[in-house]
Amino acid sequence: SGGDKGVDIDCHTVEFDDVRYHIQFSMRNPKVMVLSVALPLAPPEAILHDGLPLGAIDAIKAAYGAVVQILDPPKDCFDVTMKINLTKLPTDEEQRNVVLTRIASVREVVLGAPLKLLLRHLASKTVAPNVDKLVALVHRPNESFFLAPQADKVTVVYPMRFQDSIDIVLATSFLQEFVEARRTAALNNAPSCMWSPVPPLELKGVNADALDANAGFVTFVVFPRHVEGRKLDKTVWSLLTFHAYVSYHVKCSEGFMHTRMRRRVESLIQALDRAKSDAEKLKKLVHGGSFRRLSMKHEGNSNH
Repeated sequence: SGGDKGVDIDCHTVEFDDVRYHIQFSMRNPKVMVLSVALPLAPPEAILHDGLPLGAIDAIKAAYGAVVQILDPPKDCFDVTMKINLTKLPTDEEQRNVVLTRIASVREVVLGAPLKLLLRHLASKTVAPNVDKLVALVHRPNESFFLAPQADKVTVVYPMRFQDSIDIVLATSFLQEFVEARRTAALNNAPSCMWSPVPPLELKGVNADALDANAGFVTFVVFPRHVEGRKLDKTVWSLLTFHAYVSYHVKCSEGFMHTRMRRRVESLIQALDRAKSDAEKLKKLVHGGSFRRLSMKHEGNSNH
């Protein structure tokens, strides 16, 4: 539209089926963008502070500085609302892209705040103060994954759940192969990985509802070398999105098998069509006019 009215942009989107975003931008005030984030519904065992993961507010301030202002209270049906001042982005293009990428990774900043806190202490070979021996963090809607922090290692356990029966079978097979692949020499420096159909000992005493996993349990053991320096952010992201990583490969496997099945069916149909065509040709040869004429001619020659 023309004139001074401007154009408003109002966009809703979802990431990994569990984090919802509401992006608002107006041409009447093009220097400001408002971003609201709705986190997955937390299960009872997950630890929250004022409705947010431990350290989320401090993590937002540390990640974005003066670029972002946290609005209190957040918009209805959302857990965090941030006002992004675009005029305070760095003038250098490379640095500006870094900040914008960080804003796009707000899921990691908010949900990964307690995970990063525990792993940062692991890097210094200490345990975060006032933390339980087993910490439940929001994973997906009404689902948790668990951390057992120690000074020399952090054990991370995922109860793996899938709704579709085919996904359960594929995920179970994939996770077993995933553990086997970890044992190759090329991955010696990666965190150790284990899969079990039953809860590992680290989850002893956890509520039975939180252990209702139909695709088993995956355990990673993270050591200080895995969270040194720049490795910390990568490790946090990998652990935070592990279920989405498995779901992606499960869907890819399912799609691949469907494609192979369709191709197989198509080749069988073509073979049947060829067989049908050959049968029709033979039928015409047996009952066709050329065969009858040949028979009459042959009969006449016999009479002579």
